[in-house]
Amino acid sequence: MKLADMKCTEFVAELKGSAPVPGGGGASALVGAIGMSLGNMVGSLTYGKKKYQDVSDKIEMLMEKAEAVISELMSLIDKDAEAFEPLSKAYGLKKGEERDKVMEDALKRASEVPLIIMEKCCEAIEIIEGFAKYGSVIALSDAGVAAACAKAALTGAALNIYINAKSMKNREYADAVNKKADGMIKEYGSRADRVYEEVAARVR
Repeated sequence: MKLADMKCTEFVAELKGSAPVPGGGGASALVGAIGMSLGNMVGSLTYGKKKYQDVSDKIEMLMEKAEAVISELMSLIDKDAEAFEPLSKAYGLKKGEERDKVMEDALKRASEVPLIIMEKCCEAIEIIEGFAKYGSVIALSDAGVAAACAKAALTGAALNIYINAKSMKNREYADAVNKKADGMIKEYGSRADRVYEEVAARVR
């Protein structure tokens, strides 16, 4: 069974166990999907309402984008597990040149999926900004929770990049992926914070 197809209770049971997957990457993808789904709920509670008919086109567009991001993040739960498996096996190899090569390839592969998760979380934050701006006031708190989830997923996925990059021999590649992750956190983490703070100020 795919991880993304598990019941919540089953996924949590797998997550708390000793198996290497699902781990932080898969959890980040799921949290990102939850955040984007909450954002989409704001859209669902807004679209078609007479009070918000002036922004119905914007809401519809945001919802379409949100659906795509949710689907992509859900698929990344299993892709992260698949990408980590070779690295898990590489750690069991005897030390030597062959192990070093296998490890380097596995570390690079294990960093690629979290990087995509981060990119999708950045998209989610952009969309959530729109839901917070145009969405129904009765669901405003949900937009704030969505932003908090998206940021948590963004920063969580980054840690999976950092830990793999730290072990890479190719420091040029490692520095490049770290820099990319840093840039996304700096820009989109701040944007998520702004949404959360603005929502908090409006609902208190």
